[in-house]
Amino acid sequence: MRAEIEPFHAIAISRLAHELKMQGRSIIHMEFGQPSTGAPSKAIAKAHEILDAEAMGYWESPLLRERIAQRYQDLYGVTVEPERIVLTCGASPALVLALSSVFQPGDRIAIARPGYVAYRNTIKALHLEPVEIACGPEDRFQLTAQHLAELNPAPAGVIVASPANPTGTIIAPEELEAIAKVCRERGIRIISDEIYHGLSYTGRTPSMLEFAPDALIVNSFSKYFSMAGWRLGWLLTPKGEDLDRARAYVGNLFLTAPSLAQHAGLAAMDCLDELEGHIDVYRRNRELMLEALPALGLRKIAPPDGAFYIWADIGHLTNDSLSFCKDLLRDTGVCTAPGVDFDPVEGHHFIRFSFAVSTPEVEEAIRRMAPWFSARAASPAP
Repeated sequence: MRAEIEPFHAIAISRLAHELKMQGRSIIHMEFGQPSTGAPSKAIAKAHEILDAEAMGYWESPLLRERIAQRYQDLYGVTVEPERIVLTCGASPALVLALSSVFQPGDRIAIARPGYVAYRNTIKALHLEPVEIACGPEDRFQLTAQHLAELNPAPAGVIVASPANPTGTIIAPEELEAIAKVCRERGIRIISDEIYHGLSYTGRTPSMLEFAPDALIVNSFSKYFSMAGWRLGWLLTPKGEDLDRARAYVGNLFLTAPSLAQHAGLAAMDCLDELEGHIDVYRRNRELMLEALPALGLRKIAPPDGAFYIWADIGHLTNDSLSFCKDLLRDTGVCTAPGVDFDPVEGHHFIRFSFAVSTPEVEEAIRRMAPWFSARAASPAP
């Protein structure tokens, strides 16, 4: 039976934005979590060096796997054997590998709602069943141990994301530990999406590995390392059958991660000072947005602890976030993501802003949106 999945509406809106740009319109892209800062300088220099010296081919860098393993020791105090790291063409294939190597068709996978649109749709595409758990302001829009303890029957797995997309909220260490405990007791396998690790404005972000050594960890170079277009990620999986299946799947479905990106990624890991400078840009952008949004009438927002998103309630203005985002784009050139992508139930009255753009772009977006939101508030759509 063919799996039916919903479209990713932000991609369609982005397509419209690019059409408007081709017509000469000035567009500010706040629809995707795509860093405007670009790859670190040493990574770019290394890529030039490799392009001039090597033909390249199918390859998995043992040095890169070793450096990633060392990063877990440095950041979380967790020892990881490099062979447990499977390099992938970004985090999306890593998620496919995690789900397909551990679960069987028909298995139920718990996810938070709101949550990243591809969780729900990838689960469906693999003939698994998403179990969406409504998470509101009282839960800081995050899954809790209590949610998982109350599910009956227990799901086969759960996807945990901290910092989360679209809200940027971070799960506290004690709650992560409680989630790990419930999952152990109920036999729930954990996939932890840690793609936004390193992007925190409220303190340290713990890894699920600190509490659940058998968790499968998804991560990539797209966000913290500002290398979204390089398509380089990894899956960290326990040794044994999970690892063997993951390697069999990656070899047949994706071959290897891009060789050029692996060389560049290894160089990027020596650029932490430059990368931490990017966090300063995002921190300033976050401050500007949090200061401006109440003046736009957007006072109900999720606490953006990390990542580079703000999840805002626009229920006083519309119950059609998709049309709202299209109107905002056409009228102001500011491109945003409709909440319905991330929450098919409540997302009709939410919008997601990405502040991963440059600070001047954030300032210009605010300038453009202020009169538009004021006019919209005076005459809200039905």
